[in-house]
Amino acid sequence: MGSPSDVTHDTPGRTIGGRVARGCNDRCAGRGGVMGEDVRTARLAREQALGGSDSATAARPEISASWRRVRAGGLAPGAEPEVAPLSEVEIESRRTASELAPLLPSITASLEPVVDDGLLLVVTDTDGRVLWQRGRTGVRRLADRLGFVAGSAWTEANVGTNAIGTCLVVGEPVHIRGPEHYVESHTRWSCAAAPVHDPWTGRTLGAIDISGPARSVQRSVLALVGVSARLAEAEVRAEHSRALDALRAYAAPVVARMGGRALAVDPAGHIAAVTGFTAPDRLVLPADLSADSTWLPTLGAVSVEPLPGGWLVRLGADTATASDLELDLRGRPVLRVSTPSHSWEHRPSPRHAEILLALIGSPEGRTAAQLAEDLFADATRVVTVRAEMSRLRRTLGSVLEAQPYRIAPAVRATVLLPADGPAIAGSSAPVVSAG
Repeated sequence: MGSPSDVTHDTPGRTIGGRVARGCNDRCAGRGGVMGEDVRTARLAREQALGGSDSATAARPEISASWRRVRAGGLAPGAEPEVAPLSEVEIESRRTASELAPLLPSITASLEPVVDDGLLLVVTDTDGRVLWQRGRTGVRRLADRLGFVAGSAWTEANVGTNAIGTCLVVGEPVHIRGPEHYVESHTRWSCAAAPVHDPWTGRTLGAIDISGPARSVQRSVLALVGVSARLAEAEVRAEHSRALDALRAYAAPVVARMGGRALAVDPAGHIAAVTGFTAPDRLVLPADLSADSTWLPTLGAVSVEPLPGGWLVRLGADTATASDLELDLRGRPVLRVSTPSHSWEHRPSPRHAEILLALIGSPEGRTAAQLAEDLFADATRVVTVRAEMSRLRRTLGSVLEAQPYRIAPAVRATVLLPADGPAIAGSSAPVVSAG
């Protein structure tokens, strides 16, 4: 498929819902002026391209490319979304896990003026699922009619060319004017969106979008949403930098005391401390790095030990090292982690002590639902469990693993219980009362 003229109305596609909305009219496109001309040109390009005209007016290259991708995926111009919105429980779970959640106040503040002007602010996850919306009643009502609701999948595959889905594909800010949408029912709508990346790891975290009636979202909004995404990325980088500084403060004296070649890295491979050789600025770490690892790319034979917020890597080792974890409940809970080269302490909250007690008692691991039973006698409290596990894993790092949640296999874990009374004073968690 070489051009948008390949796109036709009779393209075989997924099931059409039976309702096809009319396209944008002159009133919603804007009357006169540059914007009106741009929209009329875009409408003409769309009509000619989707009608199979050999002399089609050229659409913007990024729009033509998106139309070709959408058509190749089998979506027809008159189709309606097939992917159902997430349930409220699933939405809350994704909101809790999203790395954009802490940034929401600053994102909202930076784009408050356009929301006040009657546009809709949307923040999605990396899958294009709508997690948060902010806007006045009128524009939210219009969005509801399009199925643009919390939990909906706003991807190219599901709803065709649109700013959210397209920006997540190309990795750059995108402005889509009404008729540039592929699906007819969306041509009365315009949007500008930018992906938010984690500059520390390179991962995409989600997208920020401003949407509204076609005449409302001018190209200048693209600059605003792009700046908001860059500011969010700067906050992410700053948080990673603070975590690396904390790791460096702890690891530098540990590494300095060691003989041979060693280094401390954060989970993304950034170097916090090094001794005995010149290390690169960053290591490429395998996704399954653990204390059982004995070889790393570019370094060769290694031994790996957990650090609070990262890893200690020693070069030239031919065996893996194990760590000891001790949960001391003889008073205020204390967690002690010891490795052959260093040790550290952490005072967990009572809730985190309950979680650790459950995990130590189940070496095979626990699902979020099982932990919810352990803590609350209620398997539906998975959102709360995931939030607590996210906080605990940020503190303990490589000591804990997920899917299922468990103490890392190379860590030998024990519990020191009080001589009498409950394991954790004041706790009503079933995992405590069962002991």
